[in-house]
Amino acid sequence: MGKRIIVTGGSGAAGQHIITYLLAQGHSILNIDLVPIPDPTLASQVHTLRADLTDSGQTYNALCSHFHLTEPFHEPLRQLPNAVIHLAGYARNMIVPDNETFRGNALSMYNIIEATCRLNIPKLILASSITVYGVSFAEGDIDFPSFPVDETVDANPMDTYAISKICGERIARGFARRFGNDIYVLRLGRVIAPHEYKGELFKSYVEEPEKWKAHGWSYMDARDLGQICDLAVGRDGLGFQIFNAVNDTRTNGVGGSTGEFLRRVCPGTLVTRELEGEEAPVCNRKVREVLGFREGHCWRRYYEA
Repeated sequence: MGKRIIVTGGSGAAGQHIITYLLAQGHSILNIDLVPIPDPTLASQVHTLRADLTDSGQTYNALCSHFHLTEPFHEPLRQLPNAVIHLAGYARNMIVPDNETFRGNALSMYNIIEATCRLNIPKLILASSITVYGVSFAEGDIDFPSFPVDETVDANPMDTYAISKICGERIARGFARRFGNDIYVLRLGRVIAPHEYKGELFKSYVEEPEKWKAHGWSYMDARDLGQICDLAVGRDGLGFQIFNAVNDTRTNGVGGSTGEFLRRVCPGTLVTRELEGEEAPVCNRKVREVLGFREGHCWRRYYEA
């Protein structure tokens, strides 16, 4: 049976693919964003409510909104969503000055977390990032603490964007403990939309892997991210959890095992277990074992040399 799901930031590239996947599973979606969904077909299926989530009043009110604009309204009053998926925020450093990156991301996460818990919405899925492991936007050439990078590896970033994400994770942990809600944090790898497999970025991933330690030689297909969000909505009772949201396979065309590759490019980094085959260095074992994620879109299906 489909659920009522609010997606914040659904007008972005990742959000549109997530919404498309959720609609295909029979869910009803309300998008909260500052801009409309650019795809007219998707926009015709999902209402976008414009709201500034750094304003707590707008946040609370938006989470209590109708999902569909009809004349007259047909949805019952006091019908809250079953889940909130929070994607909204600045997607990296240097879109705006650092203080605004922190203010916008941390405050919107606080407001969404608080409102979700106080309104007794049972499920919140919160977008974090693998940048929290401290390599992606580090000052200079910094190694990962160890491989594989699972959710127990120390998250110790130095950049403002990743620090804002860590703040959101800690807020979520505290509110989940206080209210008993399910809050699942997804540490996203670089999200790849289908058209990007033919672009210059992915070509560089494959052919110049020595340049991409910052992304952990890992990625997250936007459609597979939709699957993870759907699985998270359907899995109740886990309390506060953190999941690496990445695909299975490392993003380079160099032969040999991932273990061999890492010994060549990161010879000084501790390896806590042998990485199997072409396993991604950022490990998604937990999301596979706990939520049941099964990769549907390996990059090798789409990449053209």
